[in-house]
Amino acid sequence: MNSALAAGALATLPAGLLSGCSSSKAAGTPHSPAPANRSVRTYNSSSEILFPKNFYWGTATAAYQIEGAWREEGKGESIWDRFAHTPGKIKNSDTGDVACDSYHRWREDIALMRAMNLNSYRFSISWPRIQAGGSGAANSKGIDYYSQLADALLEARIRPFVTLYHWDLPQGLEDAGGWLNRDTASRFADYVELVARALGDRVSDWMLFNEPLAFTYNGYLDGKHAPGRNSIFDFLRASHTVNLAQAAGFHALKGVRPPARVGTAFNMSACEPATNSEEDRLAAERAHAIGNLWFLEPALNGRYPEALAFLPESVMRIKAGDLDKMRAPLDFIGINLYYRTIASASSAMERISHAQQWLFPVKLAGGQQGPKTDHGWEVWPQALYDIVTRIARDYNHPQIEITESGCAYNDGPDANGVIRDARRIAYHRGYLQALAGAIADGADVRGYHAWSLMDNFEWAEGFSQRFGLAYVDFKTQQRTIKESGRWYAKVAAENRVGATTSAA
Repeated sequence: MNSALAAGALATLPAGLLSGCSSSKAAGTPHSPAPANRSVRTYNSSSEILFPKNFYWGTATAAYQIEGAWREEGKGESIWDRFAHTPGKIKNSDTGDVACDSYHRWREDIALMRAMNLNSYRFSISWPRIQAGGSGAANSKGIDYYSQLADALLEARIRPFVTLYHWDLPQGLEDAGGWLNRDTASRFADYVELVARALGDRVSDWMLFNEPLAFTYNGYLDGKHAPGRNSIFDFLRASHTVNLAQAAGFHALKGVRPPARVGTAFNMSACEPATNSEEDRLAAERAHAIGNLWFLEPALNGRYPEALAFLPESVMRIKAGDLDKMRAPLDFIGINLYYRTIASASSAMERISHAQQWLFPVKLAGGQQGPKTDHGWEVWPQALYDIVTRIARDYNHPQIEITESGCAYNDGPDANGVIRDARRIAYHRGYLQALAGAIADGADVRGYHAWSLMDNFEWAEGFSQRFGLAYVDFKTQQRTIKESGRWYAKVAAENRVGATTSAA
C-alpha cells in the first residue's frame, strides 16, 4: 500500500474509532445490536465465595482526581490543569484545583481505608509535583508528600500500590510535543528513576501507566480529554511513544530496584461479536486486538497486534529496532474493566465508501442487555470473567491484578445521613463472583481494587458522577462511608463474598 493512500485512509478515521472498547471513565457506550447467542455464567448468590489467602482488597484513586493543591509547594502545571481551566471542556466548569483536597487530608483518607479493612491502596504520583516541567531534579516537597503517604500506609498495614502516570503530563512536555515527541519516553524513564530511588525502599509494587489506550485515544484522537487534540496521526504516533516509554520506564525502575514488581493497568473490555457470523467474529478479534492488546503485545512480545488492515509504520514513525525497544517483561498485568463491547463487521459498501472502514472494518458499541449505571454503562459481570480467563489463557497464566472496577450511582445521604447505595453493592458482588469464577478456572489473580475510594473529579464529567465507596461533600470535604463501603469492609475482613438473598 503506498503511503499517500495510507495517509488518506488514516486521515478519515472517525472520532469514535476506539471508544466502544475502552474502559475510560469518560467514554459512553452507544446503542448496539443484540450480541450473538452465547453461554453466560450464572452466579449463585445464596452461597458464599472464598478468595485466595493473602488476596489484596483495595481501592483506587488518581492524583489529579483527588489531591487538589494544584500549584502548591513547587508543583508545576499539568495538561489537566490547563485543560480543566479551558472553558467548555469540563461539565459544569469543574476543575481539580481542590478536588477532594487529599494533599492536605490524606490522613483522613487512610482512616477511611482502615475502616474498610483494606490491605492495598492504588494511588498515582503526580509527575509535575515531582518535576514541575517534566525534567530536572526532583522537587523535595513532592517527594516528601508521597514519602509520608507511603510510610503511613505501611504503618496501617496497607500496601502502597503506586501508579507512576495517571494522565497528568507536565504541561512543559506537552508544549514540546507531548506523547508525539519520542523524547518524552526518555523523560518518562528519568522521572521513573527519580521516584524509584526516593520510594523504592518502601514501595515494592508499581504500575507504569494507567490506561494507555484511554489517554492516547481520548487525549489525541477524540479530544475529550487533555490535551484535547483531534488527529488520528497524533493518536498513532502518541501510542508508539507510549509503548517505547513503557519499556524504558520498566527498565529504569528495574535498574534501580531489581526486586520491584512492575506492571501496567490496562483498560480492557470483553469484545463480543454481534452475531455468530464469521465476519462479526473477526470484527470482535480486531476490537480485542486494538482495545485490549495495543499496549500489551508490544511489551510482552515486541509487536503490534493485528487490529488494523495494515500497520502504518511510517505514520507511527516506527524506526528500525523499535519493536525490540518496546519489550518489557511485565511482572503482572493490571486490568481495569467496567463493561463489555459489541463488535460487528462493516458492510462491503461501507468499506468501499469510507476509507476508515476499510482500514478498521469494525463497528463498536456497548451492550444493552444488563442494567445501567447512572452514567449509562451496562453492568455485565460476565465481561470480567471473560477477559481475565482470556488473558490468563493467551499469556501463559500471568499474575493479574484487577486495578479498577466500579460504577457511578449518585445516591446521596438520606435524612439520617446514611448513603444507601444497594446498586453499588450489587455491582461489586456480581463482578467479584465473576472474578472468583475466573480464579477457580485457573487465573492467577492477586487483588481487586474498587474504583474508587471516594467520590472525586471524574475527568470530563467533573463532579457529576459518583463512583466512591465513601461519599464526599465537596463543599465541606466531609467524607462519609456509604453502605457499599461498609459491605466492602466486611468482604475484605472475611476475605469472602458472603451469601445473600437480596441486593445487599
